[in-house]
Amino acid sequence: MRVQRFTAYTVTLVLTLSAAVAQDATPAAQRRQEIDSSAQATLDSLFKSNTNAKTLYDKAAGYAVFTATKAGFFISGGGGTGVVVNKETGKRTYMRMGLGGIGLGIGAQRYGLVMMFETTGHLDKFAAGGWDSSATAEAVAAKEGVAARSSFMDGIALFQVSEKGLMAQADVTGTKFWVIDDLN
Repeated sequence: MRVQRFTAYTVTLVLTLSAAVAQDATPAAQRRQEIDSSAQATLDSLFKSNTNAKTLYDKAAGYAVFTATKAGFFISGGGGTGVVVNKETGKRTYMRMGLGGIGLGIGAQRYGLVMMFETTGHLDKFAAGGWDSSATAEAVAAKEGVAARSSFMDGIALFQVSEKGLMAQADVTGTKFWVIDDLN
């Protein structure tokens, strides 16, 4: 009787662990892992290029990192995906961003957008989704490929990290962020 019970428990444990491992291999889990890896690479690049960013990160309640592509010829548009992280709880919220605007720019650029939130209130409001920027957050170029502001403005600090070249402005005007339901 004890051997049968032991065998039943062992089989149940193996099946449970197998299901957990299989669940991690789902397309959604793989996509979350890709987003997390990209976010970490962007943060590493930012911290390497800008010591002030690390200081603000240490003070922040949480952060968001997006990988975006923007293109335009007088009218610009683009989008990307990213993750919002509450540093205290470790909770991750996966989101999309879409952007559009009118300006004098011509061309295309892929970049990382890092947002640091001074308080959990600012973080939670953003992570709830539907946040729509209505003002430009300007940044002075600190080093090649990194645009940065030196402090929180209205509870948020923005950094734009380009893969190539210098971006003199972290502009989130006309940018909308929303939660990706099937990744959360």
